[in-house]
Amino acid sequence: MAIRSAEAVWEGDLRGGKGTMRFGGGAFEGQYSFSSRFEEGAGTNPEELIAAAEAGCFSMALSGALGRNETPPTRVETTAKVHLEPAEVGFHIPRIELFTTATVPGIDDAEFQRIAHDVKQTCPVSKVLAAAEITLEATLQS
Repeated sequence: MAIRSAEAVWEGDLRGGKGTMRFGGGAFEGQYSFSSRFEEGAGTNPEELIAAAEAGCFSMALSGALGRNETPPTRVETTAKVHLEPAEVGFHIPRIELFTTATVPGIDDAEFQRIAHDVKQTCPVSKVLAAAEITLEATLQS
């Protein structure tokens, strides 16, 4: 199966240093810093990349599950919010919130909710992130 990679380089101390992250496939390269991670500074951070991975995986997995249900979606849009919080030592990610909206002809809300919540448990990235509480708010658009 596929093996994916990314690279990160950090130069300097924690507060004054700076770094870059790059996807192995070349689709993204960006800067990160203490400020972009723990404050509101310019650049990206590891938590945004985790959020992108979770949102992307969930959207694709939901589309697949809906297709297997013979109710393929015309659109699935997901936002993931990764919460980085202080811990006893360092920081941790206690929860991830998923907000998804899908346009799915031929399905009722109860069936859509069942499928969406099943996918939250089975998407590969969700499985990796299971140490965090993952919540889901799923909206079916008509």
